[in-house]
Amino acid sequence: MKRVSLRPARPHDFEFCQRLYFEGLNLLPPRHSERFARQWAFAAVRVATLAGSKVAWLQTAPTDDALDLGQIYVDRPVQRQGIGRFILGMLIEEASRDNKAVTLGVARINPARRLYERLGFDVTYEDQDGVYMRREPDLPRK
Repeated sequence: MKRVSLRPARPHDFEFCQRLYFEGLNLLPPRHSERFARQWAFAAVRVATLAGSKVAWLQTAPTDDALDLGQIYVDRPVQRQGIGRFILGMLIEEASRDNKAVTLGVARINPARRLYERLGFDVTYEDQDGVYMRREPDLPRK
């Protein structure tokens, strides 16, 4: 796969991120724009690019012992090409360097849950809103 890179979000990325959010959740922009604007934490957002084009975005937040993946959205035209898996691998490596786990929450019906499980995430608990998962850091290589 070609090289996917992550960069900090820039103010003009807001529209791209909002579009992927609405498409990913099948929401109508006028009704949910305010909610998205409250959730989109500029300093915590990174944009993934491939060959200079924006293809995905994610929002993470560090905690004492983990890197929490709050959101990840891959643009529909490039879904199922390994981009999400590649980005998650980058996050796992980043967190492991700091001896931190990666945590996330996913809707019960979201097919991405299978990817998370293949990458070593374990279910920590479930509720009516979703499934919460954690992947412990990789052990340091000798």
